[in-house]
Amino acid sequence: MTSRTLSESMAHKVERQLRGDILTLALPPGARISEQEIGERYGSSRQPGREALIALAKSRLVEILPQRGAVIARISVAKLMQAAFIRETIETAVVKAACNAFHFHARTRLADCLKAQEEAAEAGDRAAFRRGDDLFHKTLAEGAGLPMAWSVVEDLKAHIDRACCLSLHAPHTLSKLVSEHHAILAAIDRRDEAAAMTAMNTHLSELLHDLPRLEAQHPDLFE
Repeated sequence: MTSRTLSESMAHKVERQLRGDILTLALPPGARISEQEIGERYGSSRQPGREALIALAKSRLVEILPQRGAVIARISVAKLMQAAFIRETIETAVVKAACNAFHFHARTRLADCLKAQEEAAEAGDRAAFRRGDDLFHKTLAEGAGLPMAWSVVEDLKAHIDRACCLSLHAPHTLSKLVSEHHAILAAIDRRDEAAAMTAMNTHLSELLHDLPRLEAQHPDLFE
């Protein structure tokens, strides 16, 4: 492996770790971060940190300030709303397709995923719950034969995930989301397209209904 390949691998690793810390609010909106701090935080040189900042700036998760380092971008409601619209359009189409043809191996994985989410909800393990949430939606797309749909949604979710992270701290939110997942899957099992699309729409709309409360409680985190 060449030194260039090693550098690229480290840059990718740093970008993934930095992105994760931004999306989970370990690095909150408005926080300043420099290439040196990134190197110290993730055990890299300055170059991978610089490349990670450039990549995340393209995703509009970071704002690079000339001669002053970078700052974690505040949550943009406008971008969140657009991402939510596109996600809903894609994922309602996915469950409609799933009602017509769904791979039985994916159905088994979804059952396991829901069980793991229930356990995470009972334990109050929000990190495990969020991983399970992503896996649920990814497996739906794969089971419907549309894995690229999840790839598109996953890229968009950066503008949604930080607000989701805030919303998961509300009482009973985790158990409610699990119930919504069960409703989506039950409609697919019945091959009821209308019910599946409605259940997905209801599920994805929860955050939008909660958004005014989140903005009021955390005004410093939003644009």
